[in-house]
Amino acid sequence: MTAETSQTLDRGLRVLKLLADTDHGLTVTELSNKLGVNRTVVYRLLATLEQHALVRRDLGGRARVGLGVLRLGRQVHPLVREAALPALRSLAEDIGATAHLTLVDGTEALAVAVVEPTWTDYHVAYRAGFRHPLDRGAAGRAILSARQQPMEEPGYTLTHGELEAGASGAAAPLLGVTGVEGSVGVVMLADSVPERVGARVVDAAKEVAEALR
Repeated sequence: MTAETSQTLDRGLRVLKLLADTDHGLTVTELSNKLGVNRTVVYRLLATLEQHALVRRDLGGRARVGLGVLRLGRQVHPLVREAALPALRSLAEDIGATAHLTLVDGTEALAVAVVEPTWTDYHVAYRAGFRHPLDRGAAGRAILSARQQPMEEPGYTLTHGELEAGASGAAAPLLGVTGVEGSVGVVMLADSVPERVGARVVDAAKEVAEALR
């Protein structure tokens, strides 16, 4: 801690991070041990976070992330979209296909940014806000592949006809961005994805990840 930082705020943020990393919540004692502070401090931190709906406690007294975090999270999408647009525009123009940034939203894949090419005669209409299961479509499958092999160099995922008849997709996961799980991809009307597209999508995913760090 430096003179310019707040110890209380730092502890509160650490509480939220600890709770976000568990599915079952944490007790006051567990939080006290992890933070290295006494239980009284933890009680005060939880009470403050509860007032802002950022933390809730179940009947057993275990603390969990509160619904207030979702309200904050909704404001993240516009920031992520803005950071990703330059790379998506470049990808769409280079490939001549609709480019998209997709993030995880619960058990679904959610397209939060879409850029269509300007010079093609036709392209796939793909809109921001479009949702689909994570296990269908290149965007979702790329995210799942990163979960299964988190330490490996990112590759790309190809699919055909899983979300729209006659359309093929290619996507690569975003890696190394704290708090963001997603992928960058393209969708095109074709029986298969040209060979160069996969590598180009991987590069675009790296560009977006760098913009978000």
